[in-house]
Amino acid sequence: MKAWHPLVLIALMAGCDSASETDGKPKKEAKKSYEPQFRKDGWLVFLNADQRDTLASIDIEVVQQPDELQFGMMYRMSVPENTGMLFFMPREELQSFWMRNTYVSLDILYINADKRIVSIVEKAKPLSDESLPSKGPALYVLEVAGGYCAQHKIEAGHYVQFAHNRTTAALR
Repeated sequence: MKAWHPLVLIALMAGCDSASETDGKPKKEAKKSYEPQFRKDGWLVFLNADQRDTLASIDIEVVQQPDELQFGMMYRMSVPENTGMLFFMPREELQSFWMRNTYVSLDILYINADKRIVSIVEKAKPLSDESLPSKGPALYVLEVAGGYCAQHKIEAGHYVQFAHNRTTAALR
């Protein structure tokens, strides 16, 4: 039989004690869920087709790294009011997004290098693997809460302007 040093026994008992409350009932550990929080990197304004009138403005989270592009709005349970996520795509080309692991409905705006909205997918269905392609080449993709475009009368052919504080040469 092995003899235990008294300090080792005290340490082991202290570790066991952390698993129970003073009333003898086991502690309930809260389930931890992963939900990324909105990060304000800049702002974006929506302009009408002649670029003279501002239709709306939002705060934006800028996404451009490969892992950020892959996850986007996944695992978010809500979209704060007047916010969006602006994706800087590697090339201006036909783009396609889906709603895998995305719990909220989104409007997805495809925007070309001239910052003109080429197409909009309105109220995309949450948790869907359906491909949601652009109707023309896009360099930027913007996700906002589902219904935002209809509410603010934002349409294909309108423009965006934005500014951000992400400091990397890859951003335009």
